[in-house]
Amino acid sequence: MLKIGLISDTHHYLDPQVADFFSGVDEIWHAGDFGSMEIATSLESIAPLTGVYGNIDGPDIRSVYPLHQRFTREGVDVWMTHIGGNPGRYALPIKKDLEDHPPDLFICGHTHILKIARDHEKQDMIYMNPGAAGVHGFHEFRTMVRFGVENGKILEVEVINLGKRVIKNWRSGS
Repeated sequence: MLKIGLISDTHHYLDPQVADFFSGVDEIWHAGDFGSMEIATSLESIAPLTGVYGNIDGPDIRSVYPLHQRFTREGVDVWMTHIGGNPGRYALPIKKDLEDHPPDLFICGHTHILKIARDHEKQDMIYMNPGAAGVHGFHEFRTMVRFGVENGKILEVEVINLGKRVIKNWRSGS
């Protein structure tokens, strides 16, 4: 079984716990909004990295990571992009391709909301959004996902809660 660590929306911040939680994974997939190349370099030091750029990523990230990644691992057809929408409400720029050629696993980030669901309308496609692992945004908890792929199946899906996002008091700055 190929073990995958899935993360998104780090926004310039990589929690030190990520290295421990992703220790032993075979690959890390980042669904966009790295924030900086340093985040990618840190993740690559843990395991081989596949990623896509997000809306906040600059030219350094965009020159290395594409807008979309479509690949196969262990018989699972994967499509990863940053802004993908949600089951039933997919982003318009990709909606037709997603309908015409649905992958087995569709991964996106952007919403900062953890969601894992089966989209029965798309031939039982699995939708995964790992939520946001960084500290910027409106999410309450920082999350990411670990899972395995083997023989065309997605196995042992685990949600990892990195803890609450620290919310600064806007009046005092603390």
